[in-house]
Amino acid sequence: MQATDVIVIGGGMVGLTLALALEHSGLKVAVIEGQTPEPELPTIPDNRVSAINLASQTLFERVQAWPDQSERLGPYTSMEVWEADSAARIEFSAALMHQSHLGHIVENVLLQQSLLARARQCPHISLHMPARATSVSVSEQGAFVLLDNGTPITGRLLVGADGARSWLREQLQPGMIEWDYDHSALVATVATTEPHEQTARQIFRGNDILAFLPLADSHRCSIVWSCAPEQAESLLALSDLEFNKALSHAFDLRLGQCEVQGPRMAIPLKARFSQQFCGPRWALIGDAAHTIHPLAGQGVNLGLQDAAALAQTLTTLHEQGKDIGALAELKSFERWRKAEAATLLAAMEGLKRLFTHPHPLVRGLRGLGLSLTDRLTPLKRKLAAHALGTDGLQSGLSTPEKN
Repeated sequence: MQATDVIVIGGGMVGLTLALALEHSGLKVAVIEGQTPEPELPTIPDNRVSAINLASQTLFERVQAWPDQSERLGPYTSMEVWEADSAARIEFSAALMHQSHLGHIVENVLLQQSLLARARQCPHISLHMPARATSVSVSEQGAFVLLDNGTPITGRLLVGADGARSWLREQLQPGMIEWDYDHSALVATVATTEPHEQTARQIFRGNDILAFLPLADSHRCSIVWSCAPEQAESLLALSDLEFNKALSHAFDLRLGQCEVQGPRMAIPLKARFSQQFCGPRWALIGDAAHTIHPLAGQGVNLGLQDAAALAQTLTTLHEQGKDIGALAELKSFERWRKAEAATLLAAMEGLKRLFTHPHPLVRGLRGLGLSLTDRLTPLKRKLAAHALGTDGLQSGLSTPEKN
């Protein structure tokens, strides 16, 4: 029997970040993860990337896990959003916020490798990887998990950080609010004839939302093409040559001709919101608690802030000699994170409906709204602060120092 304080189901970005953020709390952490990341990075950047904002970068730096492979980090210093077949557009720059950059496009595998390397150096973390939980129980006395290798683990708090299809959430049954976006996200790595100039770009074309995210190579981008599921399947069925033509046209040749590199994949998009983020002896963070549309690239940042907030809450409770698994003590964390997640979920749903609505009057109003916003510096600063992750209630771990 292994006894610990916090049992984390899920050793991805969010779960490992929580474990590392508890380094100086005095709490012991067990992390359970079914898959070990590949030790070597692929030659072609992986399709699964994240837009890491300034607040999340600060968090990674505070836990000493920000990747040092600068040749794989794609900083972006500006953002452009526009609508096809209209003059509606808006631009943001890091200079507007007196920052050197707005964020980085980073491969998920690189972030997990860096977090895992750091976790292996920490005596307060015990890694069970690869291993899976086969049964779990919670009671007033504590939490119990049995692994598929026969190892039993007890703890005072059980945390689900195991993604959108969370196994732990299925066991706990906290109740879910969910709906289908009727979109799939087609993701791929592409080469472009024109340099991206460290600019993240996004175009709205009818029901489609197409983003080009700049990678470290000035002529490479990661794309996220959000479209109807049947269209995504049709795009996957195209030859590389046919897909390149379709992609270049859909992006208005903004970066010249495009050439897909490596495989393409499509991910069905659903909104999920757990009715409870915590209960007696358990808590949910990251995609296990909420998933949102990727059109603003904020899903992973929201999950990382969950990890920082829970670490801050548990550290304070432990310092005060309180029970870290008591529901009454976890309620402040739940109120904090549910409010942030609900606000972002509603904003993404509103934006998607606004920009995909076909009515000419709505098109005219959103074009006017974009143009006006682009001219109003205070409002642009507010939106840029959201993109940076510096707007809203942050944990101390993720608050960037002011320049």
